[in-house]
Parts: sequence; C-alpha cells; structure tokens
Amino acid sequence: MSVTFIVDVFMGMAAIIASLYCFILSRRLKRFNQLEHGMGGAIAVLSAQVDDMTSALKQAQKTAAGSAQQLVGLTDRAEQGAQKLELMLASLHDMTDDSPRRPHRAVRRRSRGSMEAAE
Repeated sequence: MSVTFIVDVFMGMAAIIASLYCFILSRRLKRFNQLEHGMGGAIAVLSAQVDDMTSALKQAQKTAAGSAQQLVGLTDRAEQGAQKLELMLASLHDMTDDSPRRPHRAVRRRSRGSMEAAE
C-alpha cells in the first residue's frame, strides 16, 4: 500500500462524512422552516402578533393623545370656574363687611280677632 492510496481512502471517507453531514443538516433545516409545526410557524405567528400589537399601540397612543387634549381643556375650564368662584366669594365677602348694620326688628302680625275688636 502506498501513501497515496491511504490519502485517497481518507479523502473518500471525509467526502462521505461531509455528504452525510449535509444530508442531516438539510433535513433539520426543512423541519426548522416548516410553517405549520416548526420554528418557521412560530416565527410567522410571532410576526403576526407583533403587527397586531403595533397597530393596537398606535390606536392606544391616538386615544391617549385625544384624552390628554380633552383633559387639558377640562382643566382650563375648571381653573376659569374656580377663578370666577373666588371672585364671587370675595365680592360677597366685601358686600357683607361694608353693609351698614341695621337692628333686626321682629315683625308681629295681628290676629283677626284683635283687628275686629279694634273696629
């Protein structure tokens, strides 16, 4: 046996092992990329969920922006109302402090019997 024959046998064995490795790898890749059962299906489902979540997030952002604008408007109205109430209370307070004090008189009603007796 010569050295070249031994090298040829090792090269043949390496080629057979490489082809077997490629065959096993191709089968694994086929299972990996199957859309129904493998990782490809999981990736497709996750991609669809990401799209759904993105659209839901955009809708939530629009709703939140609208609610924020509405809240700002309501807050402004409440502040204006509070200022008006403060002015009204201050003017009412001023009116009660500056008004002249009159003694309170009790008003008596005459009964009908006393009116008839007077006539």
